[in-house]
Amino acid sequence: MIYHILDILIIVFHFSLIFFNLFGWIWRKTRIFNFITLVLTGASWLFLGLIFGTLGYCPLTDWHFSILTKLGETDLPDSYIKYIIDRFTGLNISASLVDKITLYAFLAALTISIFFNVRDLMKLKKTG
Repeated sequence: MIYHILDILIIVFHFSLIFFNLFGWIWRKTRIFNFITLVLTGASWLFLGLIFGTLGYCPLTDWHFSILTKLGETDLPDSYIKYIIDRFTGLNISASLVDKITLYAFLAALTISIFFNVRDLMKLKKTG
C-alpha cells in the first residue's frame, strides 16, 4: 500500500518539477528558481550520469523505478519521460525520439531561462 502511495506522490512531484523546468521562466518571480532547477537537472544528467554510468541520470527516476520494481513493474525504460508517456497514453513511443525531444526541450527552456534572467538582471542594474 505504501508503495502505491509513493508511486503517486513521486509522479505528482516529478511531473511538477518537469513542468516547472519547462515553463517556470514565464513568471518573473520564479525565473531564478527555474534557472536553478534547470542547472541542477543538467548537472544531474551530466555529472551524476558520469558517476552512475548513464548520461541523463536522475535520482528521482532511480528512486521511482525502484518503487515500481517493488510493485512488480518490469522492463522499465531508461527514460522517465518515455515511462510517463507510455504509462498514461498506452503508446510505445521510440525511446530515441523521446530522448531527443527531452534534450531539445531542456535546452530550449535553459536558453529561454538564461535570456530572461539576464534581461531581468540588466533591467535591475539600469534602474537600481
